[in-house]
Amino acid sequence: MPEEDEVVRRTPYEWGRLIIMNLVIVVIPTIIYYRLRVAGNGLLQLHLTIAAFYAITALVVMWEALATIRRRRANSSGEPSGLRARLARLLHISGGRLPETELPPPGSITFIVAAFLPNERLIILETIRHLLTSVERPTAGFEVILAYNTPCDLPVEKALAGLAATESAFTMLRVDGSESKAENVNAAIRRATGDVICILDADHQPCSDCVSRAWRWLQNGYDVVQGRSVIRNHPTNFLTRMIAVEFESIYAVSHTARSLVLDTAIFGGSNGYWRADVLKAILFDGTMMTEDIDASSRALLAGYRIAHDRSIISAELAPDTFHAFWCQRKRWAQGWLQVSLKYQRPFWTTKHLTLAQKIHWTYLLLYRELYPIITLQVFPVIFSLLLYQGDMPMRTHWFLLFSTVVTLASGPMATISSMRHAKGRYPAWYGIVYALCVVWFVMIKNAIALVAMYDQLFKNTDWVVTRRGISGRLQSELADDVA
Repeated sequence: MPEEDEVVRRTPYEWGRLIIMNLVIVVIPTIIYYRLRVAGNGLLQLHLTIAAFYAITALVVMWEALATIRRRRANSSGEPSGLRARLARLLHISGGRLPETELPPPGSITFIVAAFLPNERLIILETIRHLLTSVERPTAGFEVILAYNTPCDLPVEKALAGLAATESAFTMLRVDGSESKAENVNAAIRRATGDVICILDADHQPCSDCVSRAWRWLQNGYDVVQGRSVIRNHPTNFLTRMIAVEFESIYAVSHTARSLVLDTAIFGGSNGYWRADVLKAILFDGTMMTEDIDASSRALLAGYRIAHDRSIISAELAPDTFHAFWCQRKRWAQGWLQVSLKYQRPFWTTKHLTLAQKIHWTYLLLYRELYPIITLQVFPVIFSLLLYQGDMPMRTHWFLLFSTVVTLASGPMATISSMRHAKGRYPAWYGIVYALCVVWFVMIKNAIALVAMYDQLFKNTDWVVTRRGISGRLQSELADDVA
C-alpha cells in the first residue's frame, strides 16, 4: 500500500510565490510612494483610505459580536418579553425565533460522508460508527452513504464492507475515476433516497439531535441549514488551539450574525442539511476549489434560502501542522477568489436578495479580496516616510487614531464573544492567547491569500488534500482497528 505522503502531494515554491507577491504589493509601492513624496505629493488620502478598510472590518467584527449576544435557537422558548424583547429585537440581539407550532416528524435523512481514503483511512470507521450509533434516526428513514475515492485498495475497505454487511443503513460508494470531493458527493446525491441530505467531511461527528434541529428550519421556509463546527483535537498544539477559537469566531459569531440580522448564510462544506430536491438541482461544480461556496452562491441566486443554526454542532479535526494549515487555507482563499470573480456581478443584479444582503455579499466577496492588498499598503506608506524623512511624526490625523483604536479593540471583543459561546468547551486561557496573537494570525492568513491570488492569476488550481491530524496514541489504536 502506498504511504500517505506518496499519495498526498506536497506543494513546493509557496515561499517563493509569497516573496514575489510582496515584491509587487509592498516593495514596488514603497518605491513609488517615496518618489511621490520627493516630488512633493502627500499621501494622506491614501493613508486614510487604508485606515478606512481597517476600520470597516473592525466595525463589522464588533457588530457581529454584539448581534450574537443571545444564543440562536430553533424555537422561541426562553425569549425575553415586554420592553426587553422589543429592545432586543431593535438591537438585533434577540436570537433566531421559529414558531412553536407542532411540526410533522422529521422526514427521512441521508448522510453523505465524503472521503479520500488514503488520507482519512484512520478516521473513517470512527465517523461512520458515530453516525450509526450516536445520531437519532427519524422513523421515516435513515441512511449513510460513504462516497470515496482511492487510488489503491485499502485494508479499511474490508472493515467498512463488514460494517455494511451488518448495518443495512450503511452503503459504501467507491467513485472510481473521481479526483475531487465534488465528484464523490455528486455520485452519492444521485443515489440518495432521503427527503433531507446532510453533507459531511470524513472527520465530522454531528450532535445526536442534528436532524430534528435542522428539520425545524426546513419546515419553516428554508432550503438549507448550516450547522456549527467545533474542534475536537484542540489540545494537540498551539495551532489547533488557535483554530479552535477561530472556528468559534467564524461559526458561533460571524455566520450566526449574518443569518440572524440579514437572513442570509452560506453552506460551509460540511454539517449542512439540504432539502433533497434543492441539492439535486444544484449539485457541486468540480472545477471550483471551494465547491461549497459556489453551491451556496448558486442556491442564493436561484432564490433558495439558507439559515445558520449554531446549536447544530459537529466536531471536526483541525490541521495540526503548519503545512496542512497552509494548504487548506490557500485552497479556501483561492476558492473564494474564484467565487468572487464569478458571482459578484450576479449578486448585485439578482432579484432574490435585499439591498442589505447585496451589500453584505459585496463585503464577503469583492471587499474580502481587496482587503489584504489594500491593508498591506500601510507598510509601503510607512517605509516611504521613513526613507523620506528618517522618522515617524507623532502627530497624526484623528481618523487614523480612530481606526487604530477600533482595530485593536475588535480582536479582543470578538474573542470574548467567541469564548462566551464556547461555553466551557475550551479553557479560558485559549481566548487570552488568541486575543494576543490574533493580529499575527490574521497577517499569516493574509499572506496565504496573496499566494492564492498568484496561483489563480497563473491558473494553478491543483487541489491538495488537507491532512487529518490525530494524536500518536489514537493513530496507533485506529490503525489496529482498520488493519
